[in-house]
Amino acid sequence: MEQQSVFMTDPKKPDYFYNEAMKTLRTNIQFAGRDVRTILVTSCFPNEGKSDVTFQLAREIGKMGKRVLFLDADIRKSTFLSRYQVKKTSGGLSQYLTGQKEIEEICYRTNYENLDIIFAGIMAPNPAELLEDPSFEDLLKRMRHKYEYILIDTPPIGSLIDAAIVAKFCDGAILVCESECVSYRMAQKAREQLEMTGCHVIGAVLNKVDISRERYYGKYYGKYKYYNYYSSEKR
Repeated sequence: MEQQSVFMTDPKKPDYFYNEAMKTLRTNIQFAGRDVRTILVTSCFPNEGKSDVTFQLAREIGKMGKRVLFLDADIRKSTFLSRYQVKKTSGGLSQYLTGQKEIEEICYRTNYENLDIIFAGIMAPNPAELLEDPSFEDLLKRMRHKYEYILIDTPPIGSLIDAAIVAKFCDGAILVCESECVSYRMAQKAREQLEMTGCHVIGAVLNKVDISRERYYGKYYGKYKYYNYYSSEKR
């Protein structure tokens, strides 16, 4: 079966600091080790910019000539189809996990270089149970043979168990924290939850930083290492 294609429109306006930060994050991931290929991205709370960071990072990795798969594992309430103005899809992750679709029917080629995507699919009433199903782990194993990197966008770990379930099958995790909205204690708690699954937290993204203000964020977050993503845009 020939792979389906979708056209996606990126709503984000070009931003120099944003683009440079994504390149830096991409480089840091490369230095995390050659075995760190399946990477989960989560946040403490909703609306911290996690999904946008994940997608833009996937684009940057694709620009390096690496085949990358973006996997939307937020089968509770994903907004990707509307945000990126995708007109029509035949299915997504939830349909695959419930046996309604095959892999070939849910994996799409995008209009971005070397980037394929699996959308979340229709909202499921039992997302945690579906992600724990052996078919999800099998999907990741099969995709590892096809792609050099797999980036998985999950719901916030501060309020839902989904990210912790997915983390068990990943080589590393990235935590996205909105500047001045997430406390040191909450960030540490999220990190500990991820590490309890056996997944290595390779770093974090300090998001929505107001670069017009002079401040040393290391004091606020302590010694835990953060990769910095700068953007003055309020999403």
